[in-house]
Amino acid sequence: MKDNKLNNLNKNYWESRYQKEQTGWDIGEISTPLKNYFNSLKNKEISLLIPGCGRAYEAEYLHRIDFKNVYICDWAIEALMDFKERVPSFPNEHLINGDFFKIEHSFDLIVEQTFFCAIDPQLRPQYAQKVHELLNENGLFIGLFFNTHFENNPPYGGSKEEYINLFSPYFEIIEMDIANDSIKPRLGNELFFIMKKRDN
Repeated sequence: MKDNKLNNLNKNYWESRYQKEQTGWDIGEISTPLKNYFNSLKNKEISLLIPGCGRAYEAEYLHRIDFKNVYICDWAIEALMDFKERVPSFPNEHLINGDFFKIEHSFDLIVEQTFFCAIDPQLRPQYAQKVHELLNENGLFIGLFFNTHFENNPPYGGSKEEYINLFSPYFEIIEMDIANDSIKPRLGNELFFIMKKRDN
């Protein structure tokens, strides 16, 4: 039987967390490893998805440096409204207030930032499959995973070995190493990764 707490990780749960300002994962800006990666990208026309985006500081940064096809998805309308107030020129049709697992669009790049650690761990295999499904041929999956376990959940952590076992059937793992440019509270506890979609 599923833990009752896991069953409650739904739209209402996340809306409530934002309404009560219980958002300890929110660092108030784009994380440094992702900022540095985005700065290395040359093609600003690629289609890009940030699932479980929260207040979407990553999307704000990308939009401000002229990436044209950024999409963001979150259950919490409160978080998306906060983002839209900060970035009013972001296209409304690129805001998805809904379930990541029901998205049908396709993308060149999917960015992971504190979404994977927030979902029911029993959904992790489904998450890996969905990311693979949403990516175009030769698409990339990049981002950060926690390289630690937590006593209180969510967030749900993990290890490099667990992630490699989970994602290897779907992706060629190009890079997965401790991020040396994490924010100070997370230094040593984040893995930066780059994966390329396998043709299955």
